[in-house]
Amino acid sequence: MEPIVPSTSDKTRFLDQTVQVSLNELIYTIRLYDVPLCHRWLVALEDNLTQRRILEKNFCFLGFPNSKRNLSYLVDELNNNIAQINSFKFSDPYPSIPTFVTDDFQYSDQLPIGDDLPGLSLKHDSCNLLHKYFEDLQGTVWQLSSYYQEADHETKYSIRQLNNLCHEIEGWVSADRKKRYAPEWVRPSQITTFLNSPRYDLHDEDFGLFKQNRYDRELGGVYLHWSQIGKTLFEVFRDEGGAKLDEITCSAITHQKYYSGEFDVEWGQTVTESDHKFKKDEMDPFREWLKLNGFDWNNPKLALGYIKLGQVDLEECFGTDNFLTIHKKLSDNLNITKIKTDNVSCEFDYTLESDDWKNIQIHNLKKGFDK
Repeated sequence: MEPIVPSTSDKTRFLDQTVQVSLNELIYTIRLYDVPLCHRWLVALEDNLTQRRILEKNFCFLGFPNSKRNLSYLVDELNNNIAQINSFKFSDPYPSIPTFVTDDFQYSDQLPIGDDLPGLSLKHDSCNLLHKYFEDLQGTVWQLSSYYQEADHETKYSIRQLNNLCHEIEGWVSADRKKRYAPEWVRPSQITTFLNSPRYDLHDEDFGLFKQNRYDRELGGVYLHWSQIGKTLFEVFRDEGGAKLDEITCSAITHQKYYSGEFDVEWGQTVTESDHKFKKDEMDPFREWLKLNGFDWNNPKLALGYIKLGQVDLEECFGTDNFLTIHKKLSDNLNITKIKTDNVSCEFDYTLESDDWKNIQIHNLKKGFDK
Protein backbone atom coordinates (compact mmCIF):
# COMPACT_ATOMS: atom_id res chain seq x y z
CA MET A 1 0.00 0.00 0.00
CA GLU A 2 1.35 3.44 -0.98
CA PRO A 3 2.10 5.89 1.88
CA ILE A 4 -0.23 8.87 1.96
CA VAL A 5 1.15 12.40 2.08
CA PRO A 6 -1.14 14.54 4.24
CA SER A 7 -2.50 17.88 3.12
CA THR A 8 -0.60 21.01 4.13
CA SER A 9 -3.20 21.83 6.76
CA ASP A 10 -3.21 18.37 8.43
CA LYS A 11 -0.58 19.04 11.11
CA THR A 12 -1.35 15.74 12.88
CA ARG A 13 0.50 13.94 10.08
CA PHE A 14 3.84 15.74 10.50
CA LEU A 15 6.90 14.20 12.14
CA ASP A 16 7.85 15.41 15.60
CA GLN A 17 11.31 16.32 14.26
CA THR A 18 11.70 19.58 12.34
CA VAL A 19 14.41 21.26 10.27
CA GLN A 20 15.36 24.89 10.92
CA VAL A 21 17.07 26.97 8.22
CA SER A 22 18.76 30.23 9.24
CA LEU A 23 19.26 33.01 6.70
CA ASN A 24 20.98 36.33 7.39
CA GLU A 25 18.15 37.72 9.51
CA LEU A 26 15.44 35.07 9.22
CA ILE A 27 14.86 31.55 10.55
CA TYR A 28 12.22 29.28 9.07
CA THR A 29 11.02 25.85 10.17
CA ILE A 30 10.33 22.91 7.87
CA ARG A 31 7.69 20.45 9.07
CA LEU A 32 8.15 17.03 7.47
CA TYR A 33 5.41 14.59 6.54
CA ASP A 34 5.22 11.33 8.46
CA VAL A 35 5.96 8.93 5.60
CA PRO A 36 8.86 6.43 5.34
CA LEU A 37 10.78 8.45 2.74
CA CYS A 38 10.87 11.52 5.00
CA HIS A 39 12.35 9.44 7.83
CA ARG A 40 15.12 8.22 5.51
CA TRP A 41 15.60 11.66 3.94
CA LEU A 42 16.08 13.24 7.38
CA VAL A 43 18.82 10.73 8.18
CA ALA A 44 20.53 11.61 4.87
CA LEU A 45 20.26 15.35 5.60
CA GLU A 46 21.74 14.87 9.07
CA ASP A 47 24.64 12.96 7.51
CA ASN A 48 25.35 15.96 5.25
CA LEU A 49 25.31 18.24 8.30
CA THR A 50 27.42 15.92 10.46
CA GLN A 51 30.02 15.55 7.70
CA ARG A 52 29.95 19.35 7.20
CA ARG A 53 29.61 18.99 3.45
CA ILE A 54 29.89 22.25 1.54
CA LEU A 55 26.58 23.98 0.77
CA GLU A 56 26.39 25.08 -2.86
CA LYS A 57 25.68 28.76 -2.29
CA ASN A 58 26.25 29.73 -5.92
CA PHE A 59 23.36 27.49 -6.99
CA CYS A 60 20.88 28.05 -4.21
CA PHE A 61 18.47 30.97 -4.57
CA LEU A 62 17.12 30.97 -8.12
CA GLY A 63 14.58 33.21 -9.83
CA PHE A 64 15.06 36.28 -7.63
CA PRO A 65 15.10 39.03 -10.28
CA ASN A 66 16.77 41.69 -8.12
CA SER A 67 19.72 39.50 -7.14
CA LYS A 68 23.14 40.81 -8.13
CA ARG A 69 23.55 37.51 -9.99
CA ASN A 70 21.73 38.98 -12.99
CA LEU A 71 22.02 37.84 -16.60
CA SER A 72 25.17 39.85 -17.34
CA TYR A 73 26.87 38.43 -14.25
CA LEU A 74 25.81 34.85 -15.06
CA VAL A 75 26.93 35.05 -18.71
CA ASP A 76 30.34 36.38 -17.62
CA GLU A 77 30.64 33.46 -15.19
CA LEU A 78 29.59 31.07 -17.95
CA ASN A 79 32.22 32.40 -20.37
CA ASN A 80 34.96 32.17 -17.73
CA ASN A 81 34.15 28.48 -17.27
CA ILE A 82 33.94 27.89 -21.03
CA ALA A 83 37.43 29.42 -21.38
CA GLN A 84 38.75 26.95 -18.80
CA ILE A 85 37.17 23.97 -20.62
CA ASN A 86 38.45 25.13 -24.02
CA SER A 87 41.97 25.53 -22.64
CA PHE A 88 42.20 21.90 -21.48
CA LYS A 89 43.85 19.54 -23.97
CA PHE A 90 41.71 16.40 -24.06
CA SER A 91 43.38 13.37 -25.66
CA ASP A 92 40.22 13.00 -27.77
CA PRO A 93 39.65 16.70 -28.61
CA TYR A 94 36.26 18.15 -27.78
CA PRO A 95 35.08 20.89 -30.17
CA SER A 96 35.70 24.40 -28.88
CA ILE A 97 32.61 25.76 -27.11
CA PRO A 98 31.63 29.25 -28.33
CA THR A 99 31.22 32.07 -25.85
CA PHE A 100 27.79 33.58 -25.19
CA VAL A 101 26.26 37.04 -24.88
CA THR A 102 23.13 38.04 -22.97
CA ASP A 103 21.13 38.26 -26.21
CA ASP A 104 21.68 34.54 -26.71
CA PHE A 105 19.42 33.83 -23.72
CA GLN A 106 16.77 36.57 -23.61
CA TYR A 107 14.62 38.33 -26.20
CA SER A 108 14.65 42.13 -26.35
CA ASP A 109 12.53 44.25 -24.01
CA GLN A 110 11.53 46.22 -27.13
CA LEU A 111 9.19 43.35 -28.06
CA PRO A 112 5.72 43.09 -26.45
CA ILE A 113 5.96 41.66 -22.92
CA GLY A 114 3.30 39.40 -21.37
CA ASP A 115 1.79 35.91 -21.42
CA ASP A 116 2.54 34.24 -24.77
CA LEU A 117 4.37 37.39 -25.90
CA PRO A 118 8.07 37.23 -26.79
CA GLY A 119 9.50 40.26 -24.97
CA LEU A 120 12.18 39.27 -22.38
CA SER A 121 11.31 35.57 -22.67
CA LEU A 122 13.92 32.80 -22.60
CA LYS A 123 15.68 31.63 -25.76
CA HIS A 124 15.50 27.88 -25.21
CA ASP A 125 17.90 26.96 -28.04
CA SER A 126 20.91 28.38 -26.22
CA CYS A 127 19.97 26.61 -23.00
CA ASN A 128 19.47 23.32 -24.83
CA LEU A 129 22.87 23.73 -26.51
CA LEU A 130 24.52 24.48 -23.18
CA HIS A 131 22.90 21.43 -21.60
CA LYS A 132 24.16 19.26 -24.48
CA TYR A 133 27.73 20.43 -23.86
CA PHE A 134 27.35 19.56 -20.19
CA GLU A 135 25.95 16.09 -20.88
CA ASP A 136 28.68 15.36 -23.46
CA LEU A 137 31.44 16.43 -21.09
CA GLN A 138 30.17 14.96 -17.82
CA GLY A 139 28.10 11.96 -18.82
CA THR A 140 25.64 10.54 -16.30
CA VAL A 141 25.73 9.74 -12.60
CA TRP A 142 26.15 6.06 -13.45
CA GLN A 143 28.55 6.50 -16.40
CA LEU A 144 30.87 9.51 -16.34
CA SER A 145 32.25 10.55 -19.73
CA SER A 146 35.89 10.00 -20.71
CA TYR A 147 36.25 13.79 -20.95
CA TYR A 148 35.22 14.26 -17.34
CA GLN A 149 37.42 11.42 -16.12
CA GLU A 150 40.46 12.88 -17.89
CA ALA A 151 39.93 16.55 -16.95
CA ASP A 152 41.90 18.19 -14.15
CA HIS A 153 40.08 19.46 -11.05
CA GLU A 154 39.59 23.01 -12.29
CA THR A 155 38.18 21.80 -15.61
CA LYS A 156 35.88 19.32 -13.86
CA TYR A 157 34.61 22.23 -11.77
CA SER A 158 33.96 24.29 -14.92
CA ILE A 159 32.12 21.42 -16.62
CA ARG A 160 29.86 21.22 -13.58
CA GLN A 161 29.18 24.94 -13.76
CA LEU A 162 27.75 24.63 -17.29
CA ASN A 163 24.73 22.86 -15.81
CA ASN A 164 24.39 25.06 -12.72
CA LEU A 165 24.64 28.30 -14.68
CA CYS A 166 22.26 27.08 -17.37
CA HIS A 167 19.52 26.47 -14.79
CA GLU A 168 20.29 29.69 -12.96
CA ILE A 169 19.99 31.65 -16.22
CA GLU A 170 16.65 29.99 -16.97
CA GLY A 171 15.30 30.95 -13.56
CA TRP A 172 16.58 34.53 -13.71
CA VAL A 173 15.21 35.22 -17.21
CA SER A 174 11.77 33.90 -16.23
CA ALA A 175 11.75 36.06 -13.09
CA ASP A 176 12.97 39.18 -14.89
CA ARG A 177 10.18 38.88 -17.45
CA LYS A 178 7.47 38.26 -14.87
CA LYS A 179 8.48 41.19 -12.65
CA ARG A 180 7.73 43.55 -15.60
CA TYR A 181 4.08 42.60 -16.01
CA ALA A 182 3.01 40.12 -13.30
CA PRO A 183 5.27 40.44 -10.20
CA GLU A 184 2.90 38.32 -8.13
CA TRP A 185 3.74 35.38 -10.42
CA VAL A 186 7.52 35.53 -10.18
CA ARG A 187 8.57 31.98 -9.26
CA PRO A 188 11.67 32.05 -7.05
CA SER A 189 12.97 28.86 -5.49
CA GLN A 190 15.69 27.56 -3.20
CA ILE A 191 17.86 24.63 -4.32
CA THR A 192 19.63 23.29 -1.22
CA THR A 193 22.46 20.98 -2.30
CA PHE A 194 25.73 19.81 -0.80
CA LEU A 195 28.97 18.92 -2.56
CA ASN A 196 29.45 15.13 -2.70
CA SER A 197 26.08 14.44 -1.07
CA PRO A 198 25.50 10.65 -1.20
CA ARG A 199 22.63 9.34 -3.31
CA TYR A 200 20.36 6.48 -2.32
CA ASP A 201 17.94 4.38 -4.34
CA LEU A 202 14.29 5.32 -3.95
CA HIS A 203 12.26 2.43 -2.52
CA ASP A 204 9.35 0.97 -4.47
CA GLU A 205 6.90 2.48 -1.98
CA ASP A 206 8.29 5.98 -2.63
CA PHE A 207 7.27 6.21 -6.28
CA GLY A 208 3.58 6.48 -5.41
CA LEU A 209 4.36 9.88 -3.86
CA PHE A 210 5.05 11.27 -7.33
CA LYS A 211 1.48 10.36 -8.30
CA GLN A 212 0.01 12.00 -5.20
CA ASN A 213 1.58 15.41 -5.71
CA ARG A 214 2.21 15.36 -9.48
CA TYR A 215 3.32 18.82 -10.65
CA ASP A 216 1.59 20.92 -7.99
CA ARG A 217 3.81 23.50 -6.28
CA GLU A 218 2.82 25.21 -3.03
CA LEU A 219 4.27 28.39 -1.55
CA GLY A 220 6.71 27.18 1.11
CA GLY A 221 6.47 23.58 -0.12
CA VAL A 222 9.60 21.47 0.41
CA TYR A 223 10.33 19.01 -2.39
CA LEU A 224 12.73 16.16 -3.04
CA HIS A 225 15.76 17.40 -4.97
CA TRP A 226 16.57 16.08 -8.46
CA SER A 227 19.96 14.47 -7.74
CA GLN A 228 20.98 13.06 -11.10
CA ILE A 229 21.98 14.20 -14.60
CA GLY A 230 19.58 14.37 -17.53
CA LYS A 231 16.14 15.73 -18.34
CA THR A 232 12.75 14.60 -17.10
CA LEU A 233 9.96 13.84 -19.53
CA PHE A 234 8.19 17.05 -18.54
CA GLU A 235 11.31 19.14 -19.18
CA VAL A 236 11.69 17.61 -22.63
CA PHE A 237 8.01 18.18 -23.42
CA ARG A 238 8.29 21.82 -22.37
CA ASP A 239 11.67 22.56 -23.98
CA GLU A 240 10.92 20.83 -27.29
CA GLY A 241 7.47 22.36 -27.67
CA GLY A 242 5.67 19.03 -27.53
CA ALA A 243 7.47 17.61 -30.59
CA LYS A 244 7.49 13.84 -31.07
CA LEU A 245 10.54 12.23 -29.50
CA ASP A 246 13.48 11.20 -31.64
CA GLU A 247 16.40 8.95 -30.71
CA ILE A 248 18.74 11.81 -29.76
CA THR A 249 16.19 13.47 -27.49
CA CYS A 250 15.31 10.14 -25.86
CA SER A 251 18.96 9.60 -24.92
CA ALA A 252 18.84 12.70 -22.68
CA ILE A 253 15.79 11.52 -20.68
CA THR A 254 16.20 9.98 -17.22
CA HIS A 255 13.49 9.11 -14.71
CA GLN A 256 14.22 10.01 -11.10
CA LYS A 257 15.44 7.00 -9.13
CA TYR A 258 17.54 8.53 -6.34
CA TYR A 259 17.03 10.61 -3.24
CA SER A 260 19.65 12.49 -1.26
CA GLY A 261 19.67 14.61 1.89
CA GLU A 262 19.01 17.68 -0.24
CA PHE A 263 15.84 19.65 -0.85
CA ASP A 264 14.14 22.36 -2.89
CA VAL A 265 11.79 25.02 -1.52
CA GLU A 266 9.10 26.61 -3.67
CA TRP A 267 8.98 30.35 -2.93
CA GLY A 268 6.50 31.15 -5.70
CA GLN A 269 2.72 31.42 -5.51
CA THR A 270 0.85 28.15 -5.04
CA VAL A 271 -0.13 26.56 -8.36
CA THR A 272 -2.18 23.35 -8.42
CA GLU A 273 -3.89 21.65 -11.32
CA SER A 274 -7.15 21.35 -9.39
CA ASP A 275 -7.37 25.08 -8.61
CA HIS A 276 -5.73 26.72 -11.64
CA LYS A 277 -7.16 26.19 -15.11
CA PHE A 278 -3.95 27.36 -16.80
CA LYS A 279 -2.08 24.53 -15.08
CA LYS A 280 -4.60 21.94 -16.26
CA ASP A 281 -4.35 23.44 -19.75
CA GLU A 282 -0.61 22.79 -19.58
CA MET A 283 -0.88 19.27 -18.20
CA ASP A 284 -3.55 17.94 -20.58
CA PRO A 285 -1.30 18.30 -23.68
CA PHE A 286 1.56 16.77 -21.68
CA ARG A 287 -0.55 13.70 -20.94
CA GLU A 288 -1.48 13.45 -24.63
CA TRP A 289 2.20 13.79 -25.58
CA LEU A 290 3.13 10.99 -23.17
CA LYS A 291 0.52 8.72 -24.74
CA LEU A 292 1.72 9.60 -28.25
CA ASN A 293 5.26 8.59 -27.28
CA GLY A 294 4.27 5.35 -25.54
CA PHE A 295 4.50 6.47 -21.89
CA ASP A 296 1.86 5.71 -19.28
CA TRP A 297 0.86 8.69 -17.09
CA ASN A 298 -0.08 6.27 -14.32
CA ASN A 299 3.23 4.38 -14.25
CA PRO A 300 4.81 5.51 -10.94
CA LYS A 301 8.32 4.44 -12.02
CA LEU A 302 8.31 7.25 -14.60
CA ALA A 303 8.49 9.64 -11.62
CA LEU A 304 6.08 12.10 -13.24
CA GLY A 305 5.92 14.94 -10.75
CA TYR A 306 7.61 16.17 -7.58
CA ILE A 307 7.65 14.40 -4.23
CA LYS A 308 6.62 16.81 -1.50
CA LEU A 309 8.58 16.20 1.71
CA GLY A 310 7.01 18.85 3.90
CA GLN A 311 6.06 22.49 4.36
CA VAL A 312 7.69 25.67 5.66
CA ASP A 313 5.74 27.17 8.56
CA LEU A 314 5.09 30.51 6.85
CA GLU A 315 3.15 32.13 9.68
CA GLU A 316 5.86 31.33 12.23
CA CYS A 317 8.66 32.90 10.17
CA PHE A 318 6.98 35.62 8.10
CA GLY A 319 3.77 36.28 10.02
CA THR A 320 1.84 35.90 6.77
CA ASP A 321 1.26 33.64 3.79
CA ASN A 322 1.20 36.62 1.39
CA PHE A 323 3.65 35.90 -1.41
CA LEU A 324 4.71 39.49 -2.12
CA THR A 325 5.53 40.13 1.56
CA ILE A 326 7.45 36.85 1.83
CA HIS A 327 9.32 37.50 -1.42
CA LYS A 328 10.44 40.95 -0.28
CA LYS A 329 11.75 39.61 3.05
CA LEU A 330 13.56 36.74 1.37
CA SER A 331 15.15 38.98 -1.27
CA ASP A 332 17.14 40.71 1.49
CA ASN A 333 18.28 37.38 3.01
CA LEU A 334 19.63 35.23 0.18
CA ASN A 335 22.28 33.46 2.25
CA ILE A 336 21.93 30.30 4.35
CA THR A 337 24.00 30.60 7.53
CA LYS A 338 22.91 27.46 9.42
CA ILE A 339 20.77 24.33 9.09
CA LYS A 340 19.65 22.59 12.27
CA THR A 341 17.66 19.46 13.08
CA ASP A 342 16.70 18.13 16.49
CA ASN A 343 19.97 16.16 16.51
CA VAL A 344 22.53 18.03 14.38
CA SER A 345 23.48 21.63 13.61
CA CYS A 346 25.89 22.94 10.97
CA GLU A 347 26.95 26.54 10.29
CA PHE A 348 27.94 27.78 6.84
CA ASP A 349 30.13 30.82 7.43
CA TYR A 350 31.46 31.12 3.86
CA THR A 351 29.66 33.34 1.36
CA LEU A 352 29.73 34.08 -2.35
CA GLU A 353 31.80 37.15 -1.47
CA SER A 354 34.56 35.04 0.11
CA ASP A 355 37.81 35.57 -1.82
CA ASP A 356 38.50 31.83 -1.88
CA TRP A 357 34.93 30.64 -2.57
CA LYS A 358 35.88 28.92 -5.83
CA ASN A 359 38.88 27.21 -4.20
CA ILE A 360 36.70 26.06 -1.29
CA GLN A 361 34.43 24.30 -3.77
CA ILE A 362 37.21 22.76 -5.86
CA HIS A 363 39.02 21.50 -2.75
CA ASN A 364 35.88 19.85 -1.41
CA LEU A 365 34.87 18.46 -4.78
CA LYS A 366 38.17 16.60 -5.23
CA LYS A 367 36.86 13.48 -3.51
CA GLY A 368 33.93 13.33 -5.94
CA PHE A 369 36.11 14.35 -8.89
CA ASP A 370 38.52 11.49 -8.30
CA LYS A 371 35.90 8.74 -8.20
